[in-house]
Amino acid sequence: MKLTTKLLAATAIVSATGASATDLEVTHWWTSGGEAAAVAELAKAFDASGDHWVDGAIAGSGGTARPIMISRITGGDPMGATQFNHGQQALELVEAGLMLDLTDVAEENNWEEVIFPKSLLDACTVDGRVYCAPVNIHSPEWLWISNKVYEDLGLPVPQNWNEFVESAPAVREAGKVPLALGNQPWQANTAFGAIQVAVAGLENWQAVNMDQDLDVAAGDAYAAVFEAAAAARELAVGSNVQDWNQATNLVITDQAAGQIMGDWAQGEFAVAGEVAGEDYTCLPGLGLNAYLSTGGDAFYFPKLDDPEQEAAQKRLAALLVSPEVQVAFNLKKGSLPIRGDVDLSEANDCMQKGLELLASGNVMPSGDMLWTPDTQKQVEDLMVEFWMSDMPAAEAHERWVEILSMD
Repeated sequence: MKLTTKLLAATAIVSATGASATDLEVTHWWTSGGEAAAVAELAKAFDASGDHWVDGAIAGSGGTARPIMISRITGGDPMGATQFNHGQQALELVEAGLMLDLTDVAEENNWEEVIFPKSLLDACTVDGRVYCAPVNIHSPEWLWISNKVYEDLGLPVPQNWNEFVESAPAVREAGKVPLALGNQPWQANTAFGAIQVAVAGLENWQAVNMDQDLDVAAGDAYAAVFEAAAAARELAVGSNVQDWNQATNLVITDQAAGQIMGDWAQGEFAVAGEVAGEDYTCLPGLGLNAYLSTGGDAFYFPKLDDPEQEAAQKRLAALLVSPEVQVAFNLKKGSLPIRGDVDLSEANDCMQKGLELLASGNVMPSGDMLWTPDTQKQVEDLMVEFWMSDMPAAEAHERWVEILSMD
């Protein structure tokens, strides 16, 4: 694939049709090794177009970065563009009239036809107007496994969550951590979300998260989810790391058998020179229910009182969704592209699994798109308390249902 040639040609067109080159500050929370490599592709493409990406990386997770981003926007110090996850995180900012309307960019570049699945563009749309440019599909329902841990034990590499749990005593006896889990609050919530899909199954997940059926939420299927989460909590004892990429590194360095983490973990394996299918195994849906949620990242563009900067914002929005940038960025990020007409023949085995699931329609919307930010935060707080204590599964289950009932 002559990606560089294509990319330069595409960005030259964007530059030629735009106004003069403009600096644009872009804030995001992509700071790990794999994430930095991916965001560098976006900056390179924007700079090649004639404009200039001014990087505004904020260390930490989205939970750390978002309040800073929101404070700047509402406080009169907006950046040129900012990352949010798909869903309702920026809804209040849009409703307050603080975000740039990108509908003309979406129409000119045929986003309605090329962005797949449609829910991604829907998540950017408020009252029929488009306010963000989606850049990837990130699914958190993956189990990442160190093949070497099992080779050293003389055991087959687990092919699903049940086999992984069964192998845990042997892993622990060998002095390894069965399940790597960092202490950032969202990591516990991510693990719980993945266990939901794997253990409860898609039908029950949809009943709870899409239909908000509290009877199903309070029933036996979700009792089993909380029991599985309690078991996972025991497997994670001894991780003793903070950041998600530190937990991924425990798997990369064969100190831990596995990690429940989103497909963004692929970027860390790639930077470490690990080969999918050889050095590590990836199991979507924890190997039990191979469905992926179609969450991910999008860029919003705060309103700026500067016509030249607004023009640059729209040029960047168009560039982010362009085929060449989608390929370059997502190959480094480990995420899936938001359009189905791009060539990803260079994708590794794990990314190919995700692409197959996406093409087959085995997808579901992200919880970010279905629950209010307040409900999401309360669930996250509950999950932190649950994973960091000996709270009984039944108690956590009851409190979770109560939180959902107030949405």
